Amino acid sequence: MTENTPDVSVIIGAYEAMPYLVKCLASVEAQTLGADRIEIVAVDDGSTDGTGEYLEEFAARSKVATRVVRQANSGGPSGPRNTGLALARGRYVFFLDADDHFGDEALERLVTMADRAGTDVVLGRTVGVNRNAAKSMWKETVERADIYRSNVKYTLSAQKLFRRDLLVRHGMRFDESLTTGEDALFTLEAYLRGSGVSVVADYTCYYLVGREDGKHLTKTGGYVPRFASARALTELIAAHVPAGERRDLLMMRPFTVTLLPQFGPVVLRQPRDVLLAKMELAAPLMAAHWTPGLAGRLKTEDRLRLTCVALNRPDALVDVVTRLQQGPPPERVRRWGREYLAYPHFRDPAVGIPDSAYEVRGAPGHLGVTRRRARRLAGRVLRRAGWARGST
Repeated sequence: MTENTPDVSVIIGAYEAMPYLVKCLASVEAQTLGADRIEIVAVDDGSTDGTGEYLEEFAARSKVATRVVRQANSGGPSGPRNTGLALARGRYVFFLDADDHFGDEALERLVTMADRAGTDVVLGRTVGVNRNAAKSMWKETVERADIYRSNVKYTLSAQKLFRRDLLVRHGMRFDESLTTGEDALFTLEAYLRGSGVSVVADYTCYYLVGREDGKHLTKTGGYVPRFASARALTELIAAHVPAGERRDLLMMRPFTVTLLPQFGPVVLRQPRDVLLAKMELAAPLMAAHWTPGLAGRLKTEDRLRLTCVALNRPDALVDVVTRLQQGPPPERVRRWGREYLAYPHFRDPAVGIPDSAYEVRGAPGHLGVTRRRARRLAGRVLRRAGWARGST
């Protein structure tokens, strides 16, 4: 690295980003890391609302070195991010969406963490402004998170600090063929290829802004791109993680976040031919990656729905979802130390859904656990009683 190498290249892909872009850029200028340690690579993706002109005006007056590229619209965020990544010079890169903005100390804290921990990806606490943001991974600051067992696998957006050497070494780019989930694929690959993932949870680094005009790419597009995203993510996991517990743990992310919503209440509102098309799209994913280890980690209701998909039982799925939405709580059935929730088609031989799909796993009322605890407690009581009798 030369003396003039910035610590961070902030890559901003911008399309029709006014007036949000004003606050976005101001938040980069306000960074405590210092203007001399930051560069901005801003890519106007064919805007017509003055975004490109504002970027050029900003570049001409800002103390932060700013390079502006104006290109024809690419149709999604991957194109401008790839353009910016190819031009970046920093030790680290951060993909900042033009609608969003930083907390003042964000880059200083993220770089400090990456340098101290030697990790290749750093997540900064993110909060939503007029929209929801993931919360479960911000409980504590962690120098090295377990990507398999922690909740970092549930935040795969691109708004993170990445060590640029990692991305260059592996030729990593955003998949421009995907219209949704391209950031999840990129980020998870960085998790898997990198030297570790850190979490900065004690400071709000990033503000995820909900636009008043509702223009969020994640809200657009039909169901077909969702299945393409799930397929790409499952294939990435399978390519990097051998079959077994760790693969099952990572597979929970595409199965619960991407696939499961396609087979929830929406099936009661969509035409039957759409449900059948979704089942067909899901079939190869279920055949390749739906395992007992993965199924056993899901809540009963989620496991049951996905089992219906895996067995190609669309009518049973509709019955289960209808009961979940409208019916009373299911009867709890206990048999041979196990507990089941008797949702529709429980032990119906004509449908053939296995009991394991209905089983309550690890719940407080799980009789297998309860009886083992009772036996241990009884043993302790008897031992203490025997000792007491012998001592009198």
